[in-house]
Amino acid sequence: MTTATAKSTQIGGAKKIQNFATQNAIYIVLIVLIAGIALWDPRFLSITTLRDILLQNSTRAIIALGAAFILITGGTDLSSGRIVGFTAVISASLVQAANYPQKFFPGLAEMHIIVPVLLSILVGMLFGLLNGFIVSKFSVPPFIATLGTMVIVYGLNSLYFDMEPNNSQPIGGLRDDFTAIGTGAIGPAGPYSIPYLVLIAAAVSVIVWIIFNKTTLGKNMYAIGGNVQAATVSGINVSRNLIYIYSIAGALYGLAGMLEAARTGGATNNYGFMYELDAIAACVVGGVSTAGGVGKVPGILAGVLIFGVINYGLTFIGVSPYWQLIIKGLIIIAAVAFDIRKYLAKK
Repeated sequence: MTTATAKSTQIGGAKKIQNFATQNAIYIVLIVLIAGIALWDPRFLSITTLRDILLQNSTRAIIALGAAFILITGGTDLSSGRIVGFTAVISASLVQAANYPQKFFPGLAEMHIIVPVLLSILVGMLFGLLNGFIVSKFSVPPFIATLGTMVIVYGLNSLYFDMEPNNSQPIGGLRDDFTAIGTGAIGPAGPYSIPYLVLIAAAVSVIVWIIFNKTTLGKNMYAIGGNVQAATVSGINVSRNLIYIYSIAGALYGLAGMLEAARTGGATNNYGFMYELDAIAACVVGGVSTAGGVGKVPGILAGVLIFGVINYGLTFIGVSPYWQLIIKGLIIIAAVAFDIRKYLAKK
C-alpha cells in the first residue's frame, strides 16, 4: 500500500467516525452521561432507577412530541405548558371522590373516567386549533401567537381555579380509578412492573412516528418547515396543514395535562409552569432543527431522557439543583450552536 493510499484510507476512516459521531451525538451524550453518573455511584444502574426516570418523564415526552410538530414546521409553541396546566385542573376538578369534603363541584355525580380524559384532549385540541388559526390565517409569527395564547390560557385557568367554592385551593381527593392511570403498573409488583404512563407514552410515540413518517400530513409538515414557499408552489395547502398540526399538538398537551394530574394526584393553576421550555429544549437537544424541516421521534425521546437523567441522576449523586440548571443551559446552548452550524454548512 502506497503512502498516498494509506493517507486516503485514514482520512476516509476519520470521516466515517466523524459522520457516525455527528449522526448519533445525542445517543453518545446520553450513554456518556449515564456512564459518568454510574461511575460516581454504581447504584444508579438499577431497574428501579430506570423505572423511576421513565415514569417521571413520560408526560414530558408526550409534551415534547407535541412541541416537535410545531418546531418542525419552523414555528415555536410557548403555550404548551399552560395548556397542560389548564387541562390538569379541568380533569382533576371532575374526578374527585364523592366523599371528599372540599369538592370543586359539590353536587357533581361521579362520571365515567373516559369523560375527563376526552374533555382534556378536546380542550387542548381547541387551544391548538386557535394557535393554528391565528398563525395560518392572520400570518402572526408562531412565537407571538402562542405567547398570547399562553397568557390567555393561564388567565382562564386561574379564573376557573378561583371559582366558588374552591377559591384557588389545591385540588385533591382524586378517585382511585383516575390516579391509577398515573401510578398503576402492569406486571409483577416491584421494580419489574411497567407503569401505565410509560406504556401510554410509548403508544403515543409510535403513533407520532407513524404520522411523521407514513402520512401525507407528516410529509407536508417537513416540507413546510423546509421551505414554505416551495411547499406552497408544490400544491400543499399550508394553512390547512398548519391548523391540523397545531390541533394535534394541542391534543397531546391536553392528554399530558390529564396524565400529570393522575400521576401527582391533584392539580393547581401553576401546573405546567415552564414545561414549554423543557419540551423545546428536549426537542432541540434531540435533533429537531430550530430552522424547521428536521426532526425524528427517537431523537426527541433521547432528548427528554437526557434531561431526565440530568434531573434524576445529578440529584441521585447529590449535585446542587443550581448546578443542574447550569449544566442544562450549557447543553441547550451547545445543541443549538451545533444545529446552526449544520444549517449553515448545508447552505
